Amino acid sequence: MPSDQRARAQAAAITPGGPSSTPEPTAADRITALFGGHRLSPGQRRIARYITDHLTEAAFLSITDLAERAGVSQPSVTRFAVSVGFSGYPALREALQPIALSAIAGTPDTGGSARGNELQSAVDAEIENLEQLRRVLSDAERIVTIGRELARSVPLTVLGLRISESLAEYFAYAARRIHPDVRTVTRGGSIAYDTLFQARAAGGSWVLAFGMPRHAHETLAAIRAARGAGLKVALITDLALGPLTDEADLTLTAGTGSRLVFDSYAAPGVLSAALLQAMADADPQRTQSRLEDYEHAAELHDFFLED
Repeated sequence: MPSDQRARAQAAAITPGGPSSTPEPTAADRITALFGGHRLSPGQRRIARYITDHLTEAAFLSITDLAERAGVSQPSVTRFAVSVGFSGYPALREALQPIALSAIAGTPDTGGSARGNELQSAVDAEIENLEQLRRVLSDAERIVTIGRELARSVPLTVLGLRISESLAEYFAYAARRIHPDVRTVTRGGSIAYDTLFQARAAGGSWVLAFGMPRHAHETLAAIRAARGAGLKVALITDLALGPLTDEADLTLTAGTGSRLVFDSYAAPGVLSAALLQAMADADPQRTQSRLEDYEHAAELHDFFLED
């Protein structure tokens, strides 16, 4: 089936076809079905958001007008249309117009309601990611094993480039409370190589790498450099298959929220905390000693405000 036909079928699949107890899908539901399941860049999500929020107008705009309203270039609109399964913008507009007309004929949501529903939909998607992670963690042996290996690696290197830097910094900040030597790699290129080679020379055996979308070439290069230096790689990412997972020794997956302009990371954050727990449990005496030392220093130097 050609891509345009597949996309139209996706949009029409939830259109009511007869008497049913299932509530009739709204225009917003149909737009979500049309755009959902596609990995979009932040710029493309701006286009999707504009169309969703201004459907009855956007479905009839020229490519020039839509690009101007969404604040993007005309080629960006074309790439967006292709990304969601159409041959180009005219085919996408053809699929949008019946949905817009049905919204006009019915009682379309107000702008505020549509925006609220969109944000709630993003939360719902993250809840689904957390439910999936909960099922994965029902068998905890894998994460216990990885936590044990990371706890034994001295030094332990944590790698996170570009958007993954925040997850790497969070993990490393907490891991330093329970591990004697945690090093971070948040810049690619030769700086990453230096840190990785030095960690291996100092006796390290593992790298924990974060690889979140959009997956960067420099992340793949750094993982390969780690493997070349003799380090093993544990990877936290959103995909079970791909170039990053091909290079990793062990992989843990957690879905990212992609309903908003920028991804959200509820499930990877929880997975990171679970892995920190596994590291703490792997060496309870060291964990207890280091946490007590830290609390003593925090009290001595008055790190925190009193509750």
